[in-house]
Amino acid sequence: MTAVIEVSCINCDMCVPECPNQAIFMGAQHYQVDAELCTECEGFYDNPTCIAVCPIDCIEIV
Repeated sequence: MTAVIEVSCINCDMCVPECPNQAIFMGAQHYQVDAELCTECEGFYDNPTCIAVCPIDCIEIV
């Protein structure tokens, strides 16, 4: 499973510095998550920090 950022992302930049794997990058319209790099913060945090810091709740685990 991996985190997915929905198209409702407002590009607020809150999630980018929180990702310990540098899996979040700017796509054509909004931030996206590289599924190859995303570990859902396993080994770093108890829960995915990108989800915790997102002010509009547009990130989910799929």
